[in-house]
Amino acid sequence: MKSLSKEHVLGIIAVGLIVLMTIMAPGFLSSNNINNMMFQLPEFGLIALGMMVVIITGGIDLSITYVAALSGVTIAMMQMNGYSILVAILVGIAVGLACGSLNGFIVSKIGVSPILVTLGTMVLFEGVILSITKGRSISGFSESYSLIGNGYYMGIIPLSMLIFIIVAILTGVLLTKTGWGRSVYMVGSNPVATLFSGINNSRVLMKVYLFAAFMATLASIIMTSRYNTAKVDLGSSYLLQSVAAAVLGGTNIQGGYGKVIGTVYAVIIFQVLSNGLNLMGVPRAIVGVITGAILILVLVINFLKAKADEKKQKRQQEASAA
Repeated sequence: MKSLSKEHVLGIIAVGLIVLMTIMAPGFLSSNNINNMMFQLPEFGLIALGMMVVIITGGIDLSITYVAALSGVTIAMMQMNGYSILVAILVGIAVGLACGSLNGFIVSKIGVSPILVTLGTMVLFEGVILSITKGRSISGFSESYSLIGNGYYMGIIPLSMLIFIIVAILTGVLLTKTGWGRSVYMVGSNPVATLFSGINNSRVLMKVYLFAAFMATLASIIMTSRYNTAKVDLGSSYLLQSVAAAVLGGTNIQGGYGKVIGTVYAVIIFQVLSNGLNLMGVPRAIVGVITGAILILVLVINFLKAKADEKKQKRQQEASAA
């Protein structure tokens, strides 16, 4: 019998958690609560997808939520100065991509460690936002803009959820059906061998950080339109959660493996867990502790499984040699 993949196992866990929260959390399946979760999930999911692609290459992007905040503040400032929504969004996307290109250039062209680069740019982007906003939030967007984060498609599904579903499908296609996607996995598995196979690692990594920045910008558009505000800590709580979701979703923290469906399942698990515990009256700090514990547990399990697989493969090689 064929064993279930870790993504399938994660899907079963997600369904089980939904059933558990339905039983334990009062009002979990109420239309109002389901609606709230459907509006909250896309912004977190988009950032998690961006983080997942970076982690597949063996890197990490600690600046991703500040890229979101900076592009969100840019969109807000443009609208406050009388520019149209379309122009404001396009400029916001351009700012987000500029942040991604800075990360990508230093990582891919200069060769500095991603964790050091993005730690530095995180502080840089935070400083730029503070200098623009003076620490204050910007609010008062038009009703048309607020429809992006609060509106419905055909009166049924939140527009933001529809955006997330489309982006998740496109990300899966990009990673599995294109040359760039295959190169992303190859760079994460063995960058030296990838380079000698004729692939431009630098170009692949540049596009990876641009992709992550674009995901962050899409998330910022949804967040600013939904909350009707833009500020320095916009989406900051999603930074470590996005890493946790990618890792829980099966993405190898050392690079080379990761699937969109696994990350989507992980995002659903975190959303359901957070929402259910909140309905049960569990303090927010405890929810953070539980999230951290889950991340550590998954990392330990993945490490032990990798070691066990390595030993098994070694024994099989020795047996075949004998």
